[in-house]
Amino acid sequence: MDLVTPVLIGIALAMDCLAVSLAIGTSTKANLLKTALIIALCFGSFQAGMTLVGWAAGTGLTVFIAGFDHWVAFILLAVIGAKMIHEGLETGEEEEKISNLAFVPVMLLSFATSIDALAVGVSFAFLHMDVLMPALIIGIVAFIFSCAGVLSGIQLKSVLGKRIEIAGGLILIAIGLNILLSHMIAG
Repeated sequence: MDLVTPVLIGIALAMDCLAVSLAIGTSTKANLLKTALIIALCFGSFQAGMTLVGWAAGTGLTVFIAGFDHWVAFILLAVIGAKMIHEGLETGEEEEKISNLAFVPVMLLSFATSIDALAVGVSFAFLHMDVLMPALIIGIVAFIFSCAGVLSGIQLKSVLGKRIEIAGGLILIAIGLNILLSHMIAG
């Protein structure tokens, strides 16, 4: 796998992390840098870890779906992308806020923002791709986006809003289409 694809996947997956981090940044007044680093470490670790877990789970299923694995990867990425676009188009202001860094809420947010990475890991397994480097890249991108989100939450919230999730969804759908078309043309 080239370097660009995992970076783009990482960016798309990090949109949830960025959106939640922006919300956390708007509600954090003290220890902003400490908060940013803790949130970024948790979000980045979960993104990388869930990618690995998804890949491990998907590896066991590849024997059963070898003939249509590119369709499965496309559908998974398209569904995740559509979900992100839908969430980006919702008008409600249902942003999660953390006033202090309690362990359980941070872990729940880390898990919630990384569920999409699980499905991406499954699609990597279906495509018989190595996962360590992409998972590391996905985690690093999530770390950077999360840290930046917390640090710039107040400034960026009013400008970007939910459009961040729409962009992430479109990127995932485009990657899914690329996988589907490249397998259909090559096969």
